[in-house]
Amino acid sequence: MPLGGHFYTAANTVVDANQTRQEFIAESIRKQQPKVVGIYRLTMKSGSDNFRASAIQGVMQYLKAYSIKVIIYEPELDQKKFLNSKVIHDLAEFKQRADLIVCNRKCSLLHDVQNKVYTRDVFGMDD
Repeated sequence: MPLGGHFYTAANTVVDANQTRQEFIAESIRKQQPKVVGIYRLTMKSGSDNFRASAIQGVMQYLKAYSIKVIIYEPELDQKKFLNSKVIHDLAEFKQRADLIVCNRKCSLLHDVQNKVYTRDVFGMDD
């Protein structure tokens, strides 16, 4: 059924909901006023190497629109840059450089910087 002259499908609704969630997350991060946001892993779940279409990419774009520098820790990515963001392969350096670290799932490797971690994880921890 047309809504405002447009046909909406379930796919449109999912895309709209994902965009709204990405905007909400980026805005929540922006309010904390970090200069450098670290993205801990581009994958959605532990053991995956599928980061090409991960939702975090939308969050990264919103953060950059707010002029927030974004760095990435992704050991599965053999590149120096991803979406014009620096990829750091040394976890200690990544933790030190990021004012705030965004991770999809809680991770024991980030316990020492828990005060910097931003996650929407309600399920627990990936190791």
